[in-house]
Amino acid sequence: MRVLQSGIEGREVTVLGAGVLGLWQALLLARAGARVRLFDRNADPLSESASSYAGAMLAPDCESEAAPPIVRDLGRQGFELWRYVYPGVKFSGSLVVASPRDTSELMRFARMTERYEKLDEAQVGELEPDLAGRFSSALYFAEEGHVETPAALAFLLDEVRRLDVEIVFGAAGAARPEDITADQTIVDCRGLAARDALPTLRGVRGERLIIRCTDVRLSRPVRLLHPRHPLYVVPWSDHRFMVGATVLESEDSGPVTVRSTLELLGAAYSLSPSFGEAEILDIGAGVRPAFPDNVPGINVSPDLRVVHVNGAYRHGFLLAPVLAEAVLSLLSESGCVHPLVHRNQRA
Repeated sequence: MRVLQSGIEGREVTVLGAGVLGLWQALLLARAGARVRLFDRNADPLSESASSYAGAMLAPDCESEAAPPIVRDLGRQGFELWRYVYPGVKFSGSLVVASPRDTSELMRFARMTERYEKLDEAQVGELEPDLAGRFSSALYFAEEGHVETPAALAFLLDEVRRLDVEIVFGAAGAARPEDITADQTIVDCRGLAARDALPTLRGVRGERLIIRCTDVRLSRPVRLLHPRHPLYVVPWSDHRFMVGATVLESEDSGPVTVRSTLELLGAAYSLSPSFGEAEILDIGAGVRPAFPDNVPGINVSPDLRVVHVNGAYRHGFLLAPVLAEAVLSLLSESGCVHPLVHRNQRA
């Protein structure tokens, strides 16, 4: 990983927002020698930000099924940056399965993606013994991984603290560009709260469950394809699993509905009936910011004083390191050109 020094050492930078985008920004800028302050309006952003609801799958090739090539290509870089920085990355690949009646969904997924191995029923059972005999075919993406969301966010925050970054949480009034003095650079990662400057941002609701089940063991994220209710299950420590699926065009951050809960639980049960005995530990929903093209971006003011990093959509964990490197390059080299940087534009 490049660490650029020119123009960064001693520079005062205020990062607004302590989700996964803001934490990566603070980390790389502080490592490069900037004097960084990190603000968030939430007293506990690790549990209250949209990032806390992420599946945190580092799966660029799987994501290319519904995302443009730039997400896949830069996502591969993001995965390598995660592996370089965070020792907790699980490098065990991704498995994509479908019930026999939804084989057409698996074929469609294969056409839209690359760098996978086709598995038959026996090979699925060898890879994930608890799924033996349940799926006649699957796609295995070996060059992918995942992180456990709370642990990864906590690690980033600990690393930022270790670098003597000034951290202020629960300071709603301070977490705005107008509260920062003119001699500082502002890196604004506030999500939907920055819509006054980024008017095309919209909210996309995502819902997820956390369950504990001692009767199921998975070594990697499993995606179950379905025309109406696609599902992913991400294994965590202590027999816990994150179950997620919904992507709703809504800015409602309220509780998860009965309908959504039943769909999530029903899909998990269809993946493995043993999930029927699982304990439900948490049900929650978060609203993620997205630009019209669903690709995260960096919008820069003409004087380089304000840098907006936003529009994470469902790619926040995957692309956060890439966005942080791009901002570091931008502030270090005035001639920086990066596909995610948009100068003098209002997104």
